[in-house]
Amino acid sequence: MSTTSLPAPDRSPRLREALLAAAFTADGLLDLLGAPAYAALARSETVPALRATRGDAPLDTLVRLFLLQRPVPYERARAALPLAECLEDGWVVQEGDEVRATVDVRPYSGPEDQDWFIVSDLGCAVGGAGGIGSHEEGVVLGVGGASTTLAGITVRKPVASALDLGTGSGVQALHASQHATRVTATDLNPRALVFTRLTLALSGATPADLREGSLFEPVGTETYDLVVSNPPFVISPGARLTYRDGGMGGDDLCRTLVQQAGDRLNDGGYAHFLANWQHVDGEEWQDRLRSWVPRGCDAWIVQREMQDITQYAELWLRDSGDHRTDPAQYAARYDAWLDEFEARKTKGVGFGWITLRKSQSSAENPSIVIEEWPHPVEQPLGEAVEAHFARQDYLRTHDDAALLADHFTLAPEVMQEQVGLPGAEDPEHVVLRQNRGMRRATKVDAVGAGFAGVCDGTLPAGRILDAIAQLMNEDPVQLRDRTPQAIRLLVGEGFLEPAGQV
Repeated sequence: MSTTSLPAPDRSPRLREALLAAAFTADGLLDLLGAPAYAALARSETVPALRATRGDAPLDTLVRLFLLQRPVPYERARAALPLAECLEDGWVVQEGDEVRATVDVRPYSGPEDQDWFIVSDLGCAVGGAGGIGSHEEGVVLGVGGASTTLAGITVRKPVASALDLGTGSGVQALHASQHATRVTATDLNPRALVFTRLTLALSGATPADLREGSLFEPVGTETYDLVVSNPPFVISPGARLTYRDGGMGGDDLCRTLVQQAGDRLNDGGYAHFLANWQHVDGEEWQDRLRSWVPRGCDAWIVQREMQDITQYAELWLRDSGDHRTDPAQYAARYDAWLDEFEARKTKGVGFGWITLRKSQSSAENPSIVIEEWPHPVEQPLGEAVEAHFARQDYLRTHDDAALLADHFTLAPEVMQEQVGLPGAEDPEHVVLRQNRGMRRATKVDAVGAGFAGVCDGTLPAGRILDAIAQLMNEDPVQLRDRTPQAIRLLVGEGFLEPAGQV
């Protein structure tokens, strides 16, 4: 489908009214389908949803038409939609006495329960009825796990300007429209810009400034308060599929994006990326990523997963449907992936989040935190991301003496676990565990547990340590000398909060 044959957004408010009137929303779908069929649809299994939509209500019709992508009788379509307008504008086409959709329209719930709609190519709603499968060059995907992950980790404070780079179907631009005065969305694929316009219009959001081009090229030297990108980060031999393959060697596309982002951020601005990176023989992956961070920026990089090269190749060969092609062709493409990795001495590929914050104070003393955290987290994490950088600012400006003179409180939702043999007088160790945000856990010794337990903002840290030293018959001077590093860890990971910042 060319860009000229995609639907026109001009009368989308009428279509939106019809969708809402029929309860074609995330909540409405769950009510109609039930949890099992709703979950099955996310696994690309359509039979339960087909069984649940055998009625003739408008919602049944809309689910079959736009989600299951089945033709529906003309009269049923007319009862559910402003059909004459939808036919004229290209949302649907008539074939005999039936109507079928030209695009996937998928209900999507916003962070404040807004009723939004993501428009994408048929069969390309990630995890939806059609799955991704094997598609032609230039297709535009819908919302998926990567999209929602990026939306969840993005800092959502009000800003003047935001850039969604590689917008696709416009998911990030839609989120940004809620807290940015001006939103710019770019994509190398002109069809993606049309889909972004449709997504924003059908969701009732403010239009974005849409620009065609690669990476930061469409915005020149303009700067923004927020940059977000779910780029085509897959490390592959060649650039067969625009929606996932970056077209640069190895992880060069992600590296280029991160390195160039520093010049596109206003002071205090954030940039959020999803990315893949190579694990190369003879090189620490953390050092590789540290070299990507642009001057003048703090960074928090979290590796969520690491796959060996065979797992990685198989994942993306299945994504493109190559496992369903001729076995010889599949084997040849598999070989090509392994050849590429062998040539680059790549032993594995990491996936995760990269967040940059432009900061004048980071020019000489940047905070670059790179960690592996494959454990469950609680989304959205935008506030946790902002709090992370605030803690790094605090630690950067407080030496040990200032730390001991300050007051701290135990962060909300932190619990203490004692681990040891049943009946033992003392635990083997104590674990502090967060039940929110990153859901971190850390071992602490008796001093650390005692210190954290009495931090209510009343006494300075040094006075608390003096009291602990007296109780444990320890030298208070030595305890003051050795404890600040442990306090820094607890503050840096969010277990303790400076009382003045609470």
